[in-house]
Amino acid sequence: MLRTAVRIITLVVLALFLLGSALAAVAYYLNQPPQEQGGSAVSFRIESGESLGRIAARLEKAGVIREDLLLRGISRLRGTQTAFQTGSYRLEPGQTTVRVHDYLTSGGQVLHKVTVPEGWTATDIAARLESRGITPADEFEKAIESRELLDAFSIEAESAEGFLYPDTYLFNQDYPAEKVARHMLSTFFGVLREIEPDIEEMDSQELFERVIVASIVEREYLTKEEAPKIASVFYNRLDGGYRLESCATVAYVMTEEQGLDHPEKLFYRDLERESPYNTYRNSGLPPGPISNPGKVALDAAFHPADTDYYYFVLEGPEADEHHFSKSLEEHNEAKVLYLKNP
Repeated sequence: MLRTAVRIITLVVLALFLLGSALAAVAYYLNQPPQEQGGSAVSFRIESGESLGRIAARLEKAGVIREDLLLRGISRLRGTQTAFQTGSYRLEPGQTTVRVHDYLTSGGQVLHKVTVPEGWTATDIAARLESRGITPADEFEKAIESRELLDAFSIEAESAEGFLYPDTYLFNQDYPAEKVARHMLSTFFGVLREIEPDIEEMDSQELFERVIVASIVEREYLTKEEAPKIASVFYNRLDGGYRLESCATVAYVMTEEQGLDHPEKLFYRDLERESPYNTYRNSGLPPGPISNPGKVALDAAFHPADTDYYYFVLEGPEADEHHFSKSLEEHNEAKVLYLKNP
């Protein structure tokens, strides 16, 4: 009897061992990549709210994994059913199912390059972010008006316009608008601290006014060397009680407020357009920035040249610099007004 029991136990153990070995062999096979190492990478996107089953099925169909059941089993064993992150991925060939699982649950999405040129407005930036699939334009525009976000950066304004630093950024697709705006603002103040190390001691209103000046300089200067002189003209005119008479502010009225195309040149009738941003009609600074300035314009606004200039005008239709003058008589010799395109 004892011998019979021992035989039965031995057979059961052997059967279990063989079954375990067979299952291990099957799992090993299914875990191996269906593609060779030298194959082509696969672009794969996980949509918001997509289920584990659908993700696994699509991966199998795309030839990334051998068997969707294995991926689902791995995920359930590790408790990562809801850890697959929305976004776009580049899946290199030759990866095991385990490695694919780990990659898709680690947040290794493909980063998309977004370039924000100097002098763009928030409207321009929002449109580009949406076109790149980063975040909807309306959500970005709402985010930069968030009082919580503005207070976090001590911005005494109704919008972050002027503080969205122009640069080349890398973002995940479907990235939260608030995080996009926060990153751009952090970059802005990082650059500003390089320009003006004592920025923390500056009054928030003075800071805002400097950014407004920088936003106008950004849309006016043509060469790096003349930016500080243009800034000096605006400060001299403010100190002397003159209107700024910046063509860039008129262009802002036409494009941002009136929905017109950016003008190649301005006519005298354009200078009469009604708006608090039109510095030909109103004294002092406009209510807010007219663009998002880069480092050159910011540096010029915080460190203007020491000049006696009160006027500047483009030297000619094809010129790449402005003529600066101290008197209205000299300034009136210029006949045509041109703008720097953004």
